[in-house]
Amino acid sequence: MSFVERVDRFQRKHPRAGLPIAVIYKFADDQGNYLAALITYYGFLSLFPLLLLSSTITSFVLEGHPHLQQQVLHSALGQVPIVGSQLSNPHGVSGSGLGLAIGILGTIYGGLGVTQAAQNAMNTIWRVPRNRRPNPIKGRGRGLLLLLILGLSALGTTALAALGSVATDYSVWSKIGIGLATLLVNVVVFTVAFQVATARHLTREQTVPGALIAAVCWLALQYVGAVYVGHVVRNADEINGVFAVVLGLIAWIYVEALVVVLAVEYNSVRSMGLYPRALLTPFTDDVDLTDADEESYAQQAEAQRAKGFEDIAVRFDPPER
Repeated sequence: MSFVERVDRFQRKHPRAGLPIAVIYKFADDQGNYLAALITYYGFLSLFPLLLLSSTITSFVLEGHPHLQQQVLHSALGQVPIVGSQLSNPHGVSGSGLGLAIGILGTIYGGLGVTQAAQNAMNTIWRVPRNRRPNPIKGRGRGLLLLLILGLSALGTTALAALGSVATDYSVWSKIGIGLATLLVNVVVFTVAFQVATARHLTREQTVPGALIAAVCWLALQYVGAVYVGHVVRNADEINGVFAVVLGLIAWIYVEALVVVLAVEYNSVRSMGLYPRALLTPFTDDVDLTDADEESYAQQAEAQRAKGFEDIAVRFDPPER
């Protein structure tokens, strides 16, 4: 018996050991890298109008209080480590009607693109048939709800970040408490967002595990972004600094999107019992499919149903030896 056959037999006998492999295989089946890339595109497109909007509103609301203005901006922009430190300076964007209008329009356009891409990813991963997905009007209405959830979460994390900056002289336990509170807020946000973005009823038990993974990775990537700024961007000259910021920002958004997609893949594989998978199933037809393989492939075909009266039948014949 070859090494591959021994590994395959082991993970078939111990399904939990085959769960990570099943998540990776389903990620490949769903073309998860392209789902993450689409989210990245709209995320990058909406980010700068959002930063412009935040700076403009802060300048309007806190006009005459430059110190408080800088403190709020620093806390808000700190959520975007690659460019946040570049924008939170005393000579940042000042409040203006034009800036406010451009910020609102750009944020809504890009933000709806992000939410539409997120809904497409969630529905693809959870194998929701096309005829059961929201129509363009309902989809954008659901997208506005998602934007509201994300906006409220941004306010919550900004408030915690501002509290953390004020509590620099507090004990280590206070900082740990603020960090745990931020993690809890992110877990709640991801849990609710996963449920709202999917055109299928999902319970908390089906979404919380992946939401916890996404929240932990989100905080870790913010730290990595801060380290990147400190060691790469600040030490680069003016021209290379521009490339470092842009490429670093795109990479940061893509990795964040990738983490979210993988977290949802984990939720779906775990909840629908799509494991263990045959070890060689992505590479050859000469393989004995597991029950999880057949169920996953059948769901993938049935998810292409365009009309409620369309019938899709899936049959698996044994491979010819």
